[in-house]
Amino acid sequence: MGNNGWARRSVSFTIAQTLDEALAALTAGARPIAGGTDLVVGARQGKAPLPTSLVAIDRLNELALLESTDDGIRVGAGITHARLMNDPMILSDYTALADGAALVGSPSTRNLGTIGGNVMNASPAMDTGAPLMVLGAVVEIQSAQGSRVVELSELWTGPGQTTAAADELCVAIALPPRPAMSGSAYVRLEYRRAMEIAVVGAAASVTLAEDGTISTGSVALSAVAPTIIEVEGASALVAGKTPDDAAAVIGAAASDVAAPISDVRASDGYRRHTVGVMAARAMKAAARRASGEMIGVPVNRAIGVGATL
Repeated sequence: MGNNGWARRSVSFTIAQTLDEALAALTAGARPIAGGTDLVVGARQGKAPLPTSLVAIDRLNELALLESTDDGIRVGAGITHARLMNDPMILSDYTALADGAALVGSPSTRNLGTIGGNVMNASPAMDTGAPLMVLGAVVEIQSAQGSRVVELSELWTGPGQTTAAADELCVAIALPPRPAMSGSAYVRLEYRRAMEIAVVGAAASVTLAEDGTISTGSVALSAVAPTIIEVEGASALVAGKTPDDAAAVIGAAASDVAAPISDVRASDGYRRHTVGVMAARAMKAAARRASGEMIGVPVNRAIGVGATL
């Protein structure tokens, strides 16, 4: 046994030079690895053993493209959190995603960890999941047999579980264009700033009408159910309301829809209450950004939410 009970074992390791090579390795039973921030840490903690066969995909240029398209933007699965939190297109139109990326782990984790790995890890507490959901993201998945596009609500089935087959690889996340006078934000409750996962989290996206009231909106919640969940009917709840009134309504709706567990980090009742608070704050911050106000990333720090150290 190695350190922390990590058993010594033989692992086959291949570095893919092309996407086709990577897909062929998956067909043969290999697991993909890019940053390795989830896979390796999980093995060291005894959550799951390292696979016997790994294929490195971190050198694939196809997965490292972040580009504007006629249908919005396309974020390669190999894009790191550090890049997301600093990219001008993300900061301008998809700010909630920058908020979430800026809160992931430590600087080293953000520089190594990728958005594709985060999405496919399927943690209900991931910081990028709720932002992607309210921004209308879809996931492009590819295998040697072909490709398909999957809605996030259809991809995630439980903690660490997805509908992707073992030979399928997440190659990109597509985000639709943002309407005028739109803004988004992600806010989480945390006990410390670094190397923390959300106790609860909430993302909101809003579009304002000319009179400053909310025209449409969406809200998604993290760490309060087996998967990231949306507040159904959120747009109808907030339409025509001022941001403050919409925040109050959304806060109550978020607490109602939450189905959290109790664990060493928080009780179910505490999570149910605080996710409503986070949803209300995310709604207000998203509306402020939609009005043209500049709020720094991550919004947690800018509005004084969460840990101070």
